[in-house]
Amino acid sequence: MSITDVVAYAAPKPKAPLERTTVPRRPVGEHDVLIEIKYAGICHSDIHQARDEWFEGTFPMVPGHEIAGVITEVGSGVTKFAVGDRAGVGCFVDSCRECAHCLAGEEQYCLKGGVSTYNGTGKDGQPTYGGYSTHIVVDENYTLRIPEGLSLDVAAPLLCAGITLYSPLKHWNAGPGKRVAIVGMGGLGHMGVKIAHALGAETTVLSQTLNKKEDGLRLGADHFHATSDPATFTELAGTFDLIVNTVSANLDVDAYLGLLGLDGTMVNVGAPEAPGTFGYFSLLRLRRSLAGSSIGGIRQTQEMLDFCAEHGFGAEIEVIAADGINEAYERVMASDVRYRFVIDISTLHENA
Repeated sequence: MSITDVVAYAAPKPKAPLERTTVPRRPVGEHDVLIEIKYAGICHSDIHQARDEWFEGTFPMVPGHEIAGVITEVGSGVTKFAVGDRAGVGCFVDSCRECAHCLAGEEQYCLKGGVSTYNGTGKDGQPTYGGYSTHIVVDENYTLRIPEGLSLDVAAPLLCAGITLYSPLKHWNAGPGKRVAIVGMGGLGHMGVKIAHALGAETTVLSQTLNKKEDGLRLGADHFHATSDPATFTELAGTFDLIVNTVSANLDVDAYLGLLGLDGTMVNVGAPEAPGTFGYFSLLRLRRSLAGSSIGGIRQTQEMLDFCAEHGFGAEIEVIAADGINEAYERVMASDVRYRFVIDISTLHENA
């Protein structure tokens, strides 16, 4: 089988509504797999990039880096996958494979710059197109295996939201005896609650209001506090070993640093558009750290998928048809989703 043009939903230009179109896919090479996409998650970063809010993008743009599907063709040299395997694709589809970070399994920090799943440029010089489409061709080394214990719809958001939280929680050793706070109870934050709880940490949600308290406790939080209440910052001062901040808005960083105990770390995984500020004494007083984290490498992403399957959870999702993408974008901006939109790609196949 040879795939050339595939049906997709794309933003034709910055800030334009996404519309049905076709985009080219490369032929399946020696080490490639062809994935028939079943579900694709909608990440807030899809919206930022489709609207040119982070950097100048390449248009038409097909977003989507939370991809789950089934392999329908493999190249002659493929050894890791077979036709019929359940497979996923995350935020990148290639890297230099030579730098120290790639060799250490930290391809997400490739020193020469990795190849993004969409809004990037492949090694062939062609633009990359993401998961809001019927098929994708990916090198087997940048493809993930989705365990049988996970349904494809709830697995899709794990390829970004899941690994974005799993990576810092593992790196900073969240587990039994550790007090962990998750700032924000959205598409990223709800995964942080599930993963931190499954790792055995005492888990607290810090959300602007108590509106999602019932959900937070149901998903595994031990405590839930409203950050709009000034008493929260007094009551919890010096409490946490690790704070993972998932929100994409500027916060009072000093106030949150004040919640850390001795040698505590605040890790930012959200990406506000404007620079933030903090006072150095907030770090000096208790040898605190302020850090950032991106996603994980291929090896750790596979570890995360296996971990979630072992513990019996995926993302909390609302499944939509492809023609509902633009409405979903507006609802994401209004924080009107619990907790991740997932596109049923079979609706793109209709009349394809």
